[in-house]
Amino acid sequence: MMLSFPEIDPVLLSLGPVKIHWYGLMYLLGFSASYLLVHHQIKTFKLDRLAPCFDNLNFALLLGLIAGGRLGYVLFYNPTYYLHHPLEILATWQGGMSFHGGLLGVVVSGIIFCRRHRLNLPATADCYTATVPIGLGLGRIGNFINGELYGRVSDVPWAMVFPGGGPESRHPSQLYEAGLEGFLLFAILWPLRKIQVKNNWPDGRIFATFLLLYGIFRFLVENFREPDQHIGLLAGWLSRGQILSSLMIGVALVLFFRKSP
Repeated sequence: MMLSFPEIDPVLLSLGPVKIHWYGLMYLLGFSASYLLVHHQIKTFKLDRLAPCFDNLNFALLLGLIAGGRLGYVLFYNPTYYLHHPLEILATWQGGMSFHGGLLGVVVSGIIFCRRHRLNLPATADCYTATVPIGLGLGRIGNFINGELYGRVSDVPWAMVFPGGGPESRHPSQLYEAGLEGFLLFAILWPLRKIQVKNNWPDGRIFATFLLLYGIFRFLVENFREPDQHIGLLAGWLSRGQILSSLMIGVALVLFFRKSP
């Protein structure tokens, strides 16, 4: 038995030449949720030093996310192509963003901002990290609606035929990622954030937990996701996403076991 891919128009609303896509809406909802939840933490946990910098920090992190996500895709997934077509690096409307690159961009912009404004970097990272999985989960739902980043060929009962994936039924791996890296991860981190503050855990613990769990979840789901055709699998089984996720897990373990100064 094969399920048909639900035919959802990627364009939610058209207003003349202006088109509102489901994918863009998902990112907007993710950013809005993060904004509101971080603002809630500032008030609840009395993060007085972060409050005056809140809006400027959000803008800096957003720039880091966009720049890092695009450059990460260029460098991690298709450097040869963009080496010969450098002007297309700026063509973000054509698609091509990397989560791992976006994460690096956010970390770099966060480090620079926190140093300039003398904010506690690990504490600030914890505050934001607890909210990030909502945007990740919604983004994967956007990928599903677009019919992109689909899974490998499978005969499981819930497999479906994607428009761009040929006649074979495939894993809806976008939904696996939405469930694990998005909503399950948020269900773990958000209560853990409150426990951290209540029990005075070291700053940076939530960030390290995020890196560890996301790395594990992503590594697992990559076994069901169709690898990029121009990259393939290393040694016949290891994807580029699994390599990058393994690095995340390694960094998380270093953060967990390093001695506090």
